Amino acid sequence: MADSAVNMEIGISTFLEATPDPATGKAISHAERLRQAVDEIVLADQVGLDVYGVGEHHRPDYAGSAPAVVLAAAAAMTKRIRLTSAVTVLSSDDPVRVYQAFSTLDGLSNGRAEIMAGRGSFIESFPLFGYSLDDYDELFEEKLKLLLAIRESEKVTWNGGHRPAIRNLGVYPRSVQDPLPVWIASGGNPESAVRAGMLGLPIALAIIGGMPERFAPIVDLYRQAAREAGHDPDKLPIATHSHGFIGDTTEQAADAFFPPMQAQMNVIGRERGWPPYDRAAFDAARSLRGALYVGDPEYVAEKIVLLRKNLGVTRFFLHVDVSKMPHREILHAIELLGTKVAPLVRKELARIEG
Repeated sequence: MADSAVNMEIGISTFLEATPDPATGKAISHAERLRQAVDEIVLADQVGLDVYGVGEHHRPDYAGSAPAVVLAAAAAMTKRIRLTSAVTVLSSDDPVRVYQAFSTLDGLSNGRAEIMAGRGSFIESFPLFGYSLDDYDELFEEKLKLLLAIRESEKVTWNGGHRPAIRNLGVYPRSVQDPLPVWIASGGNPESAVRAGMLGLPIALAIIGGMPERFAPIVDLYRQAAREAGHDPDKLPIATHSHGFIGDTTEQAADAFFPPMQAQMNVIGRERGWPPYDRAAFDAARSLRGALYVGDPEYVAEKIVLLRKNLGVTRFFLHVDVSKMPHREILHAIELLGTKVAPLVRKELARIEG
C-alpha cells in the first residue's frame, strides 16, 4: 500500500487496447496484447506501483473482456501490487459470477483483488448478454445490491427483477479480504456519487477531459452523502483515472503520445459526435490544469499533487495505453511512474501535509 503518512496510491489502468497503428493500419493480436499486460503488471509491481486495473470491453479494438483472468495470470508473479477491474460492467454481468471470479483472484493473490463496478460508457455488452438499454440504470442498481449482499454473507437469499431468485444458497470461494473491496466507478454523474457515498463505498472518477478541478462539486456531493448516511468521509478512498504518458523529457512525451491519442479520440469521437481531435486540443489538455498527464516525471508529479490539492484523491490511475504505441515505450512510462513520479509525489505530499 502507499505511504500511510500521505495515503496516496499510484498505479496504471488499461483497456488492453489493440487498435490499428495509425501509420500502418496493422493491429496487434488480442493474444499478444494479453501477454503484454502480464509483463506490465509484473513491472509495475517491481517498480513499486500500488495498483493495476484492467477495464472490461467487448469490441475488436480492446482485448480486456475478462479482467479477472488477466489479473489472475499475473497474481502468482507479483507480490504487493493490488489487482482491480477498471471497470467491471456490472449491469450486464451476473453478480454471483463477478464475486466468484474476484474472490478467486483474491485467493490467488493472497488478498490483493478489488472490483471497480460501473454501468459502462460503452454499450456492446448489453446486447451481447441479452440486456436492454432501457433498463440501464435499474440493472446497475439491482445488481450492485446483490453483489454487496454476496460479499457480506456466505449464504444469500435474493429476489429481483433481472435475475432468477436465490434461496439461501452459498457463494464460493469466499474472499481473503473481508469484505472484498468494491468501488463505484463514475464519469462524474452526481447520482453515482451520491449512491457511492450513501453506501459508504470508495469512488473512482474518470477524468478524461476539461479541468479536473471541476469535479470538486461531485466529490463534495459524495462526501456529503456519506456523512449523512453515517459514514466517515475522511476514511473513504477517492480515485481518479486519466490518460497520460511519461517520457524522459516533456517534449518527447508529448510528441510520442499525440499521434496515438489523436487516433483513439477520433475513433471514439466519430461514434459519439465529437469534433476532430487536434494538436491544439491536446496541448491545452496537457497544461497544468488540464486532464492529460503528459510530460517528464517532474511535470506529471506536479500535476498529481495539484489533483490531490483540488480533489483530495487517495489513488491516481494513469492510463498510458491508447491506440497503438510501441510496448517498450509503455513499459518505460510505467517504470518512470514507479521510480520517479511516485517518489516525487509522496515526498511533496509529506512536505505539505505531514
